[in-house]
Amino acid sequence: MAHRHRDTQRVKTLLAQECARLMADEGVPDFRTAKRKAALRLAITNKALLPDNREIEQALIDHQRLFHADHQASCLRDLREAALNAMRFLAPFRPRLVGPVLSGTAGPSADIHLHIFADAPQDIARFLMEHHIPFETVDRRLKLSNGELAWQPTFRFDAGDHGFELIVFTPLAEREAPRSPVDGRPMRRANLSEVQSLLAGEPN
Repeated sequence: MAHRHRDTQRVKTLLAQECARLMADEGVPDFRTAKRKAALRLAITNKALLPDNREIEQALIDHQRLFHADHQASCLRDLREAALNAMRFLAPFRPRLVGPVLSGTAGPSADIHLHIFADAPQDIARFLMEHHIPFETVDRRLKLSNGELAWQPTFRFDAGDHGFELIVFTPLAEREAPRSPVDGRPMRRANLSEVQSLLAGEPN
């Protein structure tokens, strides 16, 4: 039994490492896609052997520390500075930085994810059009704080070298963050001053 457990854990570790490599080196954007591709490449068909998102995130942190230490910090700083500029621009909608750019696991091709708050998505569309910013709209599925799944209107656009996703919530949803896809806890959100403090604590 102990031998079987070790074998299972070894396969999970290999899958988590391959997921991390796919996300860090090939720009795979999410855990689900990374798991599917890693399982195909390693010819693993038993879904019970797939690592959970926390294991993949830790493997991603380890991978970046081992293989990308030289440029990970500068890449992350560049993404966070771009996020800060966007947050200043979007100040009327009380933006919050979320996701890999905030947690520190973002690679150079990562999009910058912001939660913003408005009475209606049309308010965001009007704001972007008034500033001549081309955008596309999609819906993003999130698990709300009460455990329900919801499709949130999302605006995607490019600015400079970075892609942005603005996920729109009603003003009341500012009080309760959706659940993190990593650990199921309330998603960490950082306001403008918190991102400024984060940058101030980083080496130049």
